[in-house]
Amino acid sequence: MSVPLTLLGLLEREPSHGYDLKRDYDTFFGRGKPLPFGQVYATLARLARDGKVVIAVEPGDGPERKRYVITESGASEVNAWLVEPLAPEPHLQTVLFAKVVLAIMLGRPAEEYLDTQRRAHLARMRELTEVKRGGNLVDALLADHGLFHLEADLRWIDTTVARLDALTKEVAR
Repeated sequence: MSVPLTLLGLLEREPSHGYDLKRDYDTFFGRGKPLPFGQVYATLARLARDGKVVIAVEPGDGPERKRYVITESGASEVNAWLVEPLAPEPHLQTVLFAKVVLAIMLGRPAEEYLDTQRRAHLARMRELTEVKRGGNLVDALLADHGLFHLEADLRWIDTTVARLDALTKEVAR
């Protein structure tokens, strides 16, 4: 997730205070991992330094409040980011794959590792299914995304277990 570009996108929607940006980020993008206030303000400071936002100081009952407004340069960057496709994931080298190969190379029980990983994936799938049942549409779509990735990993785990003898012969030379 690109925090700077996401904050710029929220600012393109409407000028906002840092607190409001954090709230909106956490509501839509920070599921389970809220953005620290320090990161919000440090990111906004860099965006201002780079000419992507300007800061409008507003008087208030207490200290002055800063309202952040996206610049034309910032809006252009958001637009370019939105229309550019992501590199297809996953990369061919994953941690899961590396652990299996290293387990084989080191003479450790790769199948036990895969079974443990399968159980962890299934537990996470149960959690995401509960999120879908009790959540709103945003939560359900995010849960679906995670579930589909976990399902693909489970298919890979099953395929790898079925090919473990052949992989062992190839890797443990």
